[in-house]
Amino acid sequence: MYPLQTLRLPRWLRFSLMTLAASFAMQACANVQVASQAPDFTLRAMKGANTRLQELRGRVVMVNFWATWCGPCRQEMPHLNRLHEKYNRAGLVLLGVNVDDDPGNAAAVATKLGIQFPVLLDTDKKVSDQYDLQAMPSTYLIDRDGKVRFVHRGYLNGYEALYEKQIRELLK
Repeated sequence: MYPLQTLRLPRWLRFSLMTLAASFAMQACANVQVASQAPDFTLRAMKGANTRLQELRGRVVMVNFWATWCGPCRQEMPHLNRLHEKYNRAGLVLLGVNVDDDPGNAAAVATKLGIQFPVLLDTDKKVSDQYDLQAMPSTYLIDRDGKVRFVHRGYLNGYEALYEKQIRELLK
């Protein structure tokens, strides 16, 4: 393969190809893969202190990105509440990361839906970018060593059974 600089292409085309290649390389680095280390973050909690992912090592963590405008997110929340209630004492930490611009909307919907697990606020979308958010909701199951073990993009009825199976596997 020849470096782009040595090819006899117009300068604008070489520049465009190099920019495109760099963009793909950055996307590949940003994409959270199964078995990769979960990107660390610190976010403000809707209630209580800031939460840092790295401080949760030793526990199984489920990170669920959601938004108030997302219908499937709202549909999924009661199921996530049940998983939180059932497995919290066994070592599961469920974090709901809200991506709305207005924390007031997040608080209102969280209250309306009766969310019992911590809701973190990603209003500037930095954590969403770290996790290469491509669908809403998106859920990441992270093992006790801080590695991503399962990634779910979107939500369909019945996913909660799969979540539960994977949670039990990680809690063993």
